[in-house]
Amino acid sequence: MDRELVRISKYMSYLLRHNPGGLKLDPQGYANLEDLLRVLKEKFPNLSLEEVLRIVERSPKKRFELKGNKIRAIYGHSKSLALTPESLGYEKYVPKGFLYHGTTPEALEKILEEGLKPMDRLMVHLSLTPEDAREVALRRTRSPVILQIDASKAHEDGIEFFKAGQVILCRYLPPRYIIEVYKSNS
Repeated sequence: MDRELVRISKYMSYLLRHNPGGLKLDPQGYANLEDLLRVLKEKFPNLSLEEVLRIVERSPKKRFELKGNKIRAIYGHSKSLALTPESLGYEKYVPKGFLYHGTTPEALEKILEEGLKPMDRLMVHLSLTPEDAREVALRRTRSPVILQIDASKAHEDGIEFFKAGQVILCRYLPPRYIIEVYKSNS
């Protein structure tokens, strides 16, 4: 995607995940597509519906979902939106082996003591591969830390996992399931 479409995609994510502003989200997190376009045009006046649809189709992380004339962010919602995994329609996921989480060196000690918490988000985000987790961490730091999670054991012990696009979610992950830590200089 070109730089302008990336900027628009980030703003769409902000609106649909964190602060809908003038948009009304239904209990499943959907907004009317025309209403979203109207709000987007306040910041990007020349934006067309076709460009919004192109962003949805070309998003490498599959961040958005269309249903008829409605659109939503698939994952990454703030707690303040009062959505639930059930209302969002997330499918339950049974992990086979390990999952991964990318973070910063500054957050590592607290995570190892307290576990992975959703913080201001609805759910903890986990990746299917260490490479994806590294990519997530690189958004926040030049020295990513990758945590390997024994997701199979966590699931056996009763932790529920959900699949949202290419992201695996859970409500909380205690530190005992973090089994490896990989630090990188870049």
